[in-house]
Formats: sequence, structure tokens, C-alpha cells
Amino acid sequence: MKKSLLALSLIILIIGCSKDDEKTKNYIPRVLTKNESFNHYSEKKSDSITIFKSNKPEQGESLTVKFRDSTVSIQTDPKDPKKTTNRFAFAEFINSQKTSLLVQVEDENELAAPSFIISLKEEGGLEVVSLTRPTKPGPGEKIGLGISRLGRTGHLVNNDFFIRGVTGKAYFLKRQDPEQRIDGKYLLLSPDRNTIVFAAPKSLYQVNYIADESSTLPLPADQPSEIAVVYTYVQNNYSFQKNKEGVSFLKKNDNDRIVDISEFKK
Repeated sequence: MKKSLLALSLIILIIGCSKDDEKTKNYIPRVLTKNESFNHYSEKKSDSITIFKSNKPEQGESLTVKFRDSTVSIQTDPKDPKKTTNRFAFAEFINSQKTSLLVQVEDENELAAPSFIISLKEEGGLEVVSLTRPTKPGPGEKIGLGISRLGRTGHLVNNDFFIRGVTGKAYFLKRQDPEQRIDGKYLLLSPDRNTIVFAAPKSLYQVNYIADESSTLPLPADQPSEIAVVYTYVQNNYSFQKNKEGVSFLKKNDNDRIVDISEFKK
């Protein structure tokens, strides 16, 4: 009898410990403000953010994030407290301190799933920031959705934000139409990594996220729209030039100007 009671006590203790180990804390995202930096550091070893890969048969492979001893859950719909998730299809640190990371919610349509920044706050604790901007229906409504890593420079999110690597600074990208997401596919970066060039329908749309300036260059009417073809055409006919403010934009080549082809290394 004593042995049975002891075994039962151990089972209850194990279950209790498991529940403690699987604590979940839900966070309600706030709105991103212009040019925020997510690079805070804490001296407390307990203030650590960890990414875990889960491969449970009933769930499939996904990523979870833990802060201290709790799993991070995000309310994905600001109007519905019941819509929360702690599973992500993408999770990657965006600063050298490894105190901030970019995540994308896991769902059946990954490219359309919302993205967030999970970051340590300057005053301590954790916060979640939503990477979303209202957009009206139109050509840019679905194009560019998702997260694209632009080498070591940073991450392009939904054609609407650029998250600079190392410092974790988040920039709004100036839109062609203030009410609609950029209608174009990522083409290349300027040599100083501050200007992003998009191949838009019959044009090149350029955004310098540091200066918050943009420029549009028309392409020939008969120019094929395939990215590889547009890239080759731009490489042969355009070069980056700085304006009076030191902002780099692509401009049509002068016949006498010698072009450094290394400008176009991706």
C-alpha cells in the first residue's frame, strides 16, 4: 500500500513539474513606431530568449520561443483574445545581443501569415511588436508578402518594413501609394545597402529607408518582366549614383561613364 501511494505521489509530482515547465504567457502586440531600434541588453542571465524546434507527431515541425521559463504566445487578432499562437514557421534573431527576434506565425498560408518582433524591453521584461500596416485592395495587396533575408544586411518584411541586421532597427518603407503595399519584387540593394530596388510593372521602384526617399525609373515597354532578365538589363544600363544629399539611386548610364559591375553583386 505504501509503495502504491509513493508511486502515485511521484506521478503527481512529475505531472506538476511538467506543467510548470510548459508555462505559457500570452502577449498582446503593440504597433511599431517609426525607426525603432530593438537592441536592448539585460545583465540578468534569466532574461534570455531561446528558440526551440518542435517536432511532435501531432503538430509537425514548428518553432517555439521561450522567455525565461515561459513559452511565448501571441494574440494574433487584436479584436479576438481567443486567437493566439505559440507556433512559428520562422524565428531568427535580428540583433547581435540576441535579445530580439523576428517571427512569422505558422499557418497553412505561410506567406500571408503575420509577422512580429519579439524583443527585450529597455526597462526589463518582454514585448511583442506587430509588423503590419493597413493596405487597400489592389496590385500590391498580396505581392511581396512574407520574410526575405537580404544577405547579412537584414530582412525585408511584406514589402513594407526593413529590419536591419546587427542593430535590429526597424524601418518603414515608403510606398508608391501611401494606402497600398509596394507593388514590386525585390531586385537588389545599393552598394551602401541603404537603397532597396524593386522590379515593379514596367518600372524600377527604389526606396532609401535611411533617408525615407524614393525614386521611380521607367523601363522600356517591351521589357520582359522576369526578374533575371530585368536584373541583367539593369546591370547593363544603369548604375548607382548619389544625389546632393548623398542618397544612392539607380540612374541611366552616360555613354562615357565607366560602370563598376561589382555594384550589382547580390
